[in-house]
Amino acid sequence: MPLPISRPLLTRRRFLQSLGAVTSIAAAGAVYTRFGEPRWLDVSTLRVGSTDGATPPVRIVHLSDFHASAVVPYAFIEDAISVALAQKPDAIALTGDFITNHLPEPERYSKILSRLSALAPTFACLGNHDGGPWTRRAGGLPTIANTRAMLEAAGIVCLHNEAHALSLRGRWFQFIGVGDFWSEMCLPNEAFARVPTRGKAYRVLLNHNPDAKDRMQLHDWDLMLCGHTHGGQLKLPLFGTPFAPVVDKRFVEGLHRWQGRWLYITRGIGNLHGMRFNCRPEVSVLDVA
Repeated sequence: MPLPISRPLLTRRRFLQSLGAVTSIAAAGAVYTRFGEPRWLDVSTLRVGSTDGATPPVRIVHLSDFHASAVVPYAFIEDAISVALAQKPDAIALTGDFITNHLPEPERYSKILSRLSALAPTFACLGNHDGGPWTRRAGGLPTIANTRAMLEAAGIVCLHNEAHALSLRGRWFQFIGVGDFWSEMCLPNEAFARVPTRGKAYRVLLNHNPDAKDRMQLHDWDLMLCGHTHGGQLKLPLFGTPFAPVVDKRFVEGLHRWQGRWLYITRGIGNLHGMRFNCRPEVSVLDVA
């Protein structure tokens, strides 16, 4: 009885077809990572705290990491601001990295950001890319002066180890901002020394890098808002967020309970190197009850 003729499991034609399919998928993924997801804004709405329901929540819109640069144009930042304003915030918090080491067209940028302060009280802290020792080492602005002046020209209160109190919907809030952790300008003792007596005020702490949280643990605050991580920017199946620029990988994005208080890290608006994958840019809305 003649033996059956064996046929190769993978012919040259099938191999080339499979290789073509894999190449096409990879190319499509690269295009999506570069040109699709970085412009696909998400809106995340969360409720923080709890009351008996008699007091309406105060809405804080949290934006971070605009990273104005060649890969994050002002047009996209304007789009994100339009989405943020549509959420009808009572106050707006910005947690740094307005630029990527250099400040292009500061007058134009200031005008764009002024749309925020025209609608609601707007507070900001600075990030590692906004000027200072870390930025200088990266070849960027040697001090925070230019970025801070741009924000203040936009009507934004820049809290660099400073505090500001105001009433929102009949409730007192104290916004405290610290300098950047990597730039060695994070001075919570100085910032909290400037905070008025708490009373019944709700304290919101603006801190660019969530790794700096341990420096704040002995201070009195209710909600810390952070950016810096971009949510990991590239969130990979099986690997998670290996590129997140933080030591404590538990706090890369989202709302967390930490030492009896709330810690929120937004994925931010912009990016570095023009890429995002499985990690959409985010306008964060926090309803503080």
